[in-house]
Parts: sequence; C-alpha cells; structure tokens
Amino acid sequence: MSTRIPFLKGHGTENDFVIVPDPENTLDLPPAAVAALCDRRAGIGGDGLLHVVRSAEHPEAAHMAGEAEWFMDYRNGDGSIAEMCGNGVRVFARYLQRAGHVTEGDLAVATRGGVKAVHIAKGGDVTVGMGKALLPEGDVTVSVDDRSWPARNVNMGNPHAVAFVDDLAHAGDLYSPPPFSPAAAYPSGVNVEFVVDRGPRHVAMRVHERGAGETRSCGTGACAVAVATARRDGADPVATGTPATYTVDVPGGTLVITERSDGEIEMTGPAVIVAEGEIDADWLENAVG
Repeated sequence: MSTRIPFLKGHGTENDFVIVPDPENTLDLPPAAVAALCDRRAGIGGDGLLHVVRSAEHPEAAHMAGEAEWFMDYRNGDGSIAEMCGNGVRVFARYLQRAGHVTEGDLAVATRGGVKAVHIAKGGDVTVGMGKALLPEGDVTVSVDDRSWPARNVNMGNPHAVAFVDDLAHAGDLYSPPPFSPAAAYPSGVNVEFVVDRGPRHVAMRVHERGAGETRSCGTGACAVAVATARRDGADPVATGTPATYTVDVPGGTLVITERSDGEIEMTGPAVIVAEGEIDADWLENAVG
C-alpha cells in the first residue's frame, strides 16, 4: 500500500460518498477500513464509499466487463456491501467524467445489481436507468414507537418497504431500523421509506437505509416510492402503455422518477464532486487495526 491513497468526496442530493479510485483493484478495503473512512468525526465522512474499479479487474464484475468498463464496488457507511445505490451511480458517473474516463452522453456502469445505463447531460443532471421494480406479494407492516403502517414491498435490486404516513415526523429519529413484519419478508434487512403527498404526482420522503441510518437521500428508495405511489394511484405504465413521472422530494433535494411503459425506471438528479485529496495509509491501517 502506498503512503498516500487518492480520494474524492461527492454527493447526490446530499447523499454523500467517499470516492476511492482503484482501477486495477489493488487496494484492500475491509469493512473496518470503509467504516473508518466514512466516520464523520474521525474519518472523511460519508453515507457510503464508492470503490472505482475496472470491471475486468474485480471478480464480482468480470462477467460484466464486456458491457461496462467500470464497476461501482459500493459499500455502506458501516462497511457492509450493498447491491446498488442510485445516488451513488450518479456520483460515480460524475467522477468518471471528471477523471476523463468518459464524456457527456451515454455510458454503462456495472453494479452488483446489474449493468446500469447512465446519461450525463451537458452541463446538467445525470440520469440513471434503474431497471424494473419487482413487487413481491404478501402484506408487510412497519412500525415506529406505537404506530404501525402497511407497507408496499418493492425491490429495486435491493429491498424496500414503502409506508404512506400523514406526517414525516411520524418516522421518528430513524437512528435504528424501524421494526417490520413478517421477518421472512426481508431476511437481510430492508430500506424503509416514509412518504407524504405534496401534490399531484409529487411526494416527499424520509428513509432509513440499511447499514447507514437516515440519509439525506436514497436513489433506489425514491424509485421504490415512485412505483409504490403510482400503484396506489392506480397507475401501471406496463398495463396502460402510459409512462408515469413523479417528483420525489428528499431531505437533500429533489429527484425526478419516470417509470416507462416497458417497466424500466429512470432517475434524474444532480451529482456533485466537492473535494479531492489523499488518505494517509498509516492512519487507515491504524484505524483498521
């Protein structure tokens, strides 16, 4: 390991990430190292870490190398591995653009949730093809203190429980995972979204993300919310052939989600790189040890 490790810091609607470029996959980033880097007091701070690796160099992504040159090896802030992060993909794409690996226009990014199509608009937002939502059958309930709500089970490559509430304050502090039932619905835990209406096809949400607590934004969560809200409103683009677009306010900004008539979901929002620097490798080794 070199004595200095390059890093950047970025965010998408204030869902923030430590970005570690490592094209040849030479860095050892165990969970403790990721957690140390994401620590907001003793480290750099972030909701998660974007490990930037060429797909061909990573054993989990080599099979996608023919479709996508770059793999987003995403980690939650506690060091655990996640399948996908929608805001993270946008920031990942912005980093690739900044580093000169890609230009404005279309590109593909490999993730544990599959290959994602990305479009970088000229001087503007980034759109990510988020795939199709799966809507598992069965009733789900989420709870906060003495309140409980039915929730819609939506899978966007990672699991979500979407609950419609009267007031976002009912979500509580979201420090701890909101209890849910039945336990079998989410054997590996779940992201829980609490949603209120703001207007026609316009909602606001708060979210508890697995392994991160409450975050300022969650891209896959916003997609899950848009799909759950559309179904609540009686809209099913695949059945009707009419796309449905929802504006989703998150604490860190606004995302626009479109479910197309083929069921594919697109998410559009900002992606910002705010800083870059170097990690002291000795500090990181001591933080892990």
